[in-house]
Amino acid sequence: MISLAVNVEGLHQILRNLYTEMMPLCGTMAGVAKGIAGLGALFYVAYRVWQQLSRAEPLDVFPLLRPIAIGICIMLFPTIVLGTINGVMSPVVRGTNQMLQTQTFDMEQYRTQKDRLEREAMLRNPETAYLVDKEVFDQKLAELGAFDAIDKLGLHVERAAYNMKKMVREWFRELLELLFIAAGLVIDTIRTFFLIVLAILGPISFAISVWDGFQASMTQWISRYLYVYLWLPVSDIFSSILARIQVLMLQSDISELSTPGSVPDGTDTVYIIFMIIGIIGYFCVPTVAGWIVQAGGLGQYVRNVGQAAAKATGTAGAVVGNITGRLLGR
Repeated sequence: MISLAVNVEGLHQILRNLYTEMMPLCGTMAGVAKGIAGLGALFYVAYRVWQQLSRAEPLDVFPLLRPIAIGICIMLFPTIVLGTINGVMSPVVRGTNQMLQTQTFDMEQYRTQKDRLEREAMLRNPETAYLVDKEVFDQKLAELGAFDAIDKLGLHVERAAYNMKKMVREWFRELLELLFIAAGLVIDTIRTFFLIVLAILGPISFAISVWDGFQASMTQWISRYLYVYLWLPVSDIFSSILARIQVLMLQSDISELSTPGSVPDGTDTVYIIFMIIGIIGYFCVPTVAGWIVQAGGLGQYVRNVGQAAAKATGTAGAVVGNITGRLLGR
């Protein structure tokens, strides 16, 4: 699990590097945006100057500075616009990621301790010690006589069944952990794609906002960029909450296993259920980010995600009630 988390962190770093490497393309679009903004500024200024002169009103220069300000933002788009937004929001991403790393590290420590205590508890019980310890198993076989072939076969079958059950349970848990990590990676990949598209076409949105009737294009672009940017922090916070819940569950199990005479459950049913909840919960990340920054233009995607989450919820019920019960012997 630790090595998989390290590999996934490397994929997240690749996505961050991809965003950085694609930023020079903003300069290409800035050239096109300058022409659109220049023509729009000409009509914008000419119309307002003619309107004020026709009414014999003094010229109001301040509104005429708007196209100039937008033009400066277009010419220095990677530095003024993207640099400012990313500089303000990047501490949020680093803070939530640090929160997640801390919780994940604690969870791995408690999980290792729980596995060790479960093994020790089974070794203390003579009825289960031979299932986890090869020496105890061999000793138990040696105690049986030559005419106890059926009992020896029964011991082999019980040990094989225990190992098979443990292997299937570990495989199922690793599969859910893989899907859980993949869900977070999907969120980051789609987020990076949206950010790159918004960043490359950002100068065009700023240029169009110079024209009358399209003034909201610039503010809509900023709100959408912030909305998508917040997907990763929200995802990290959600993962931190789930990791904290798992840590609390592991602490409770460790406290119970530390009691003399305790019998380990060893099914990991609650842990698997929370993995399924986490996989479904990742579909809610865009919705939560929309509560922080209200943005238009991505509503269809959010609706599709919500429908997918509803279908996944029904599937999860079948998984918990059927597959988990059979594999874990419930």
